[in-house]
Amino acid sequence: MEVIVIRIMVLVFSVIVHEYAHGWTAWKLGDSTARDSGRLTFNPLPHIDPVGSILVPLMLSFTGSIMLGWAKPVPVVPDRLFNPANDHPKVAAAGPLSNLLLALIFSFLLGLAFFFWGVPSAGTPAPGYSVLLFEMFQVGILINVVLAIFNLLPLPPLDGSWILVRFLPTEARLRYLQLHRFGLLTVVGFLLLVRYTFVGDWVSSGVMGAVYPFFKLSLWLANPSG
Repeated sequence: MEVIVIRIMVLVFSVIVHEYAHGWTAWKLGDSTARDSGRLTFNPLPHIDPVGSILVPLMLSFTGSIMLGWAKPVPVVPDRLFNPANDHPKVAAAGPLSNLLLALIFSFLLGLAFFFWGVPSAGTPAPGYSVLLFEMFQVGILINVVLAIFNLLPLPPLDGSWILVRFLPTEARLRYLQLHRFGLLTVVGFLLLVRYTFVGDWVSSGVMGAVYPFFKLSLWLANPSG
């Protein structure tokens, strides 16, 4: 149970940072909507979505799936940005980039934990007081890499869709934007595809490939001369 609580805490913290990054970037680029609505805060209360931040992560934890979730999206008004066509994709990209930065920070923290307590193995388990720290840092890497990759998918209404829009020709852009009216149905369809078809194997391989450099960095920090 402690492990599940840690995973949910790390997830909630990560999605809050993700949304904060959207709001902060929008504010710096001319749209203060998120700040004016009280969303430029790390206080979890304005951000938590009962379903996406608590219920879904709990269900995924008990089924052994990769932890995934979301917070309430921060409000952004593209027309208030200095240059909506160029700035809106920047606001969208800020969320996934913040998760990659968090993954890097967790990598450094895990590397420090390895340095002080050693790399746990079957023969040399970690000291009791450090087990939860190892779990927190490792989960922090995995969750944030997954969040970054997931949100960069060009599926409306995910961040990747708003980034892709910037590079589409006008006619294709207008057709593509029409997909946003389906809301999260496209995302749900993709998740079902991942869960019940061979696409899931590709996604798992891609995620593990993206996670590997972060863990490699942690091991290097623990023994840079090794």
